[in-house]
Amino acid sequence: MSISASEISARIVEAVMARKLAPGSRLGEQQLAMLFGCSRTIVREALTRLAARGIVTVEARRGWFVIEPSQEEAREAFEARRVIEVGLIRSAGSAGSIDKAALRRLKAHLQREKAAVKGSDVGARSFLLGDFHVCLAECLGNTLLADTLRDFTARTTLIAMLYQSTHDAAQSCEDHVRIVDALARGDAAEAEALMAEHIGTVHSALRAQASPDPLAQLRDALAPMPGARPRRRATPAAPTDDTSIDSSTYLGALL
Repeated sequence: MSISASEISARIVEAVMARKLAPGSRLGEQQLAMLFGCSRTIVREALTRLAARGIVTVEARRGWFVIEPSQEEAREAFEARRVIEVGLIRSAGSAGSIDKAALRRLKAHLQREKAAVKGSDVGARSFLLGDFHVCLAECLGNTLLADTLRDFTARTTLIAMLYQSTHDAAQSCEDHVRIVDALARGDAAEAEALMAEHIGTVHSALRAQASPDPLAQLRDALAPMPGARPRRRATPAAPTDDTSIDSSTYLGALL
């Protein structure tokens, strides 16, 4: 049975959440078609859907790429997650205590998280820590927002990779445990506060990057070779005025 566009897009999102696809990774249509054993038309449909969801982008004559979020997009993504997740918990609290079956599912997820944090599979650990938020939305009874959170969680995973997050996986897992414990006690207000604190902590752990140096590559390429003998300069012609600039000196100043 041939794979569908939905299945391909789901696999790509899972790979992003597991940190197996880095920001800026190229997604070639032909390579994906060969990998999944389908037509490029199916692959293109999957990538088009992901572009609409903000996970990939397409560039003319270059192809498809995993997004590289800016610092402003990072701020917006975390703010969106805070509004959605805190709002979900608040709605659940106003509706009464959380269902026992849902609590069992959340606690089972936490057990897998704890095992992954102790293990060596970074991909599984990253996926489970992100998927907790999707699982929570599903357990709180809102599958529509769960789908939205899956996309936002994938984007914030890319942001954490791009901006070298210092947030500790074990701390994330402990935060999740405290949120579920508060829900189990019926303390929605505490769960709200813990979720807001958790998302804020993860956001604040990002390392802001300095503006890129547009001359960095040229500067490195044209730096003097170690141990190279200095070249003798030819005697310059007499300048026509005092403001003439030696172009080699000007380039040296840039480097």
